[in-house]
Amino acid sequence: MSTHHVKTSVLLNELKESFQGDVEITVSEVLRRLDGRAFGLLLFILAAPNCIPNIPGISTIFGTLLIAPALQMIFGAGQIWLPKKVSEYKIEPTSFRNTIIKTVPILEKIEKWIKPRLEFLTEKPISIFLGIQVLILAVILLLPIPFANFVPGLSIAFLALGLLQRDGVLIIISFLLFLLSFFFTYIGVVAGVAALKGVYNAIFGILS
Repeated sequence: MSTHHVKTSVLLNELKESFQGDVEITVSEVLRRLDGRAFGLLLFILAAPNCIPNIPGISTIFGTLLIAPALQMIFGAGQIWLPKKVSEYKIEPTSFRNTIIKTVPILEKIEKWIKPRLEFLTEKPISIFLGIQVLILAVILLLPIPFANFVPGLSIAFLALGLLQRDGVLIIISFLLFLLSFFFTYIGVVAGVAALKGVYNAIFGILS
């Protein structure tokens, strides 16, 4: 059966079951077990932690990890290549499994509406622009901006699902979320600047 017709929730559960106990999980080992599904499923795995409550600063780590696959989508690479330092990055096993456990029930509800359609939106040359979209969102995730990681993560997650299931409607939703990401980034920057001004004024007031 083509992997395009295997539900992403099933693929994630299979991946979770392949890492049992306190076994060391590295990015390269995850890629090896993903086999031919690497691009779409790796994007989803790296986006998912940004879509659920998680450790502060986690978006910076996963934003960094998203840059390499984004660039390779842009240049049309058939397989994912990662720098040695990135491929050897260790993922905490409990967090890895918990992310999948929390994500799968939500994903199973969404999958009722997913099917192959508008498939040209998941193929070249559109995939080049999708890579540019992921790269921009990865840069946003890298920025220490409050409240700005959820929507970019959600955009990448929908894009990844669209690629995995060849569903162009999800690609369109992903693009709309991509545009919305700029609004939330702006709001985050404004909130961050206001907070810094408040701290500065408080310190200046004490010193004066």
